[in-house]
Amino acid sequence: MIALEYLWEYGKAFVVGGLICVVGQILIDRTKLTPARILVLFVTLGVALTAVGLYEPLVKFAGSGATVPLTGFGYTMAKGTEKAVQEHGLLGALSGGVTSAAAGIAAAVVFGYLAALVSKPGDKS
Repeated sequence: MIALEYLWEYGKAFVVGGLICVVGQILIDRTKLTPARILVLFVTLGVALTAVGLYEPLVKFAGSGATVPLTGFGYTMAKGTEKAVQEHGLLGALSGGVTSAAAGIAAAVVFGYLAALVSKPGDKS
């Protein structure tokens, strides 16, 4: 019975995270938006949906399927800002988002650096 619960949790995370990635791939394939603009769009969308209370139910339903993609990064920043504002006032609005996402930012920098060490740079053409 426990295995079915895990399978259900993993399935929800896979489907929701996959759908978020499908939207990103459609934007890449069908629009003239650059990947950088899509990244900013997804992070901003995560913040906006969190601000109006629509992203929290998705996180509760899908778990890491909703928190791992870029929209989840925006969610993490928004929740961190909200908590910091409650604790520190206006100063929390300036520091809360970065503080809450610091581990993810640090991991991205470290793994990006490691990938650069083992990769051979080259032209895409």
